[in-house]
Amino acid sequence: MSEVQAKVDKLSNSNEGSGSHHAEIFARPRGWRRYYYHPITQVSMLGLVCFMCPGMFVALTGLGGGGQVNGTVQANASAILYSTFAFFGFFSGSINNVLGPRRTLMLGTWGYSLYISSFLAVSIHPGAGASAFVVAAGAILGICAALLWTAQGSLMMAYPTEAQKGMFVSISWSILSLGGVVGSAVAFGTNFTSKANSVGNGTYVCFLILTLVGIFIPLLMANPDKMIRTDGSRVNQVRHPSWKTELFSLYVALKTDPWIILLFPMFFASNYFYTWQYNDYNGAIFTIRTRGLNNVLSWTAQIFGSVFIGYFILDRRRLRRRVRAFYGWILVFFMVFIVHVWAYFYQKTYTRAEEAAKNAYKIDIMDENYAPHVWVLIFYGFLDSMWQTYLYWLMGAMSNDPAKLAVFTGFYKSVQSAGAAGVWRADAVGIPYMNIFLSTWCLMVAGMIFAAPMVYLRITDHTDAVGN
Repeated sequence: MSEVQAKVDKLSNSNEGSGSHHAEIFARPRGWRRYYYHPITQVSMLGLVCFMCPGMFVALTGLGGGGQVNGTVQANASAILYSTFAFFGFFSGSINNVLGPRRTLMLGTWGYSLYISSFLAVSIHPGAGASAFVVAAGAILGICAALLWTAQGSLMMAYPTEAQKGMFVSISWSILSLGGVVGSAVAFGTNFTSKANSVGNGTYVCFLILTLVGIFIPLLMANPDKMIRTDGSRVNQVRHPSWKTELFSLYVALKTDPWIILLFPMFFASNYFYTWQYNDYNGAIFTIRTRGLNNVLSWTAQIFGSVFIGYFILDRRRLRRRVRAFYGWILVFFMVFIVHVWAYFYQKTYTRAEEAAKNAYKIDIMDENYAPHVWVLIFYGFLDSMWQTYLYWLMGAMSNDPAKLAVFTGFYKSVQSAGAAGVWRADAVGIPYMNIFLSTWCLMVAGMIFAAPMVYLRITDHTDAVGN
């Protein structure tokens, strides 16, 4: 049998025996290895990587304009970042399966340090050269982020049992969100007395140090092929085939599980909403110190949102998995309308031209109208984490095979980044805030509608019941 044909057969049957129902039972390690090789320990370390690298990135992005007065450079950098992310994300699952998750994860971390250092360069030496550095760093980070998030997604969805996937996604997302909280708190504290409407060099230095620490954490993590789940089933060994075979797996994954295509609209919207949330709301109408506090509150809400839907809804053992899938869909769909109806009434009160004026009024934490405006961001953070957690849980319900999940995660990040690239570029060229807001709302609704038949027809009570 040819290598490619073997790949087809293996991916086609990757769900069989991969669940906890019929898997061979292995003895778990003893002594200190029992704790080191515990799936929760490894997923927590995985979350710590996200805390140090993507966590600092989202804290910086959440300040609006990368913490600068002029957000155009950051918007252009984000556009090119997500363009390269979209392209390489499509193939990152194959790269992960050839290099292995730990190497892929480590390669993905260093781009975050480069990106943050580029903003430090702009802060120290503003000018065209430094601005070009930011855009170039964004392009490189797009490649690195595709690798990091694919490795992260495949491990996060492969280590838990079927009954634990919501909780494990919540753990990983909560630690990432905690990174956003800490990074935003640093920005808030270091710029509390600032009147410049942009962050100081100390903020960038703190972020840079933390991302450099994150580069070395993957070296401390266990190899996936040594991992045994809490129910005694072994995590499928990550394959390291040829590039030809692995690239062919992209086609095989779509052929054997075409339902994943119905999640593409949700993928597309999953980073699209950050542009309005960070640049066109938080970055547009608040002072710099208020933006930092807003991020602290928004990312704290993400922790609660992820735990709520992941642990209390999607992993609720008294309910069948199909029922939990429907409950999750209804909850997320309901939250989309709550948040956007509320936000619409605020978006009507300002325009891009008004906020760009030299002496435009910016809301400060001491102002009377601050509280109602910040609650929108808190609920947006809650919705964001519920959206991402639900998406990861749906993909985890489709397979337990790390190699196939890496391909799914690559699809997810590729399509997600394509949407982000487009909207960041739209923001950079000055598309009206209201247009970006309404497109965000419509895309999220469309994503949920397209996902509904996939949830109804594809999600089963046990993964190993699919593909027999």
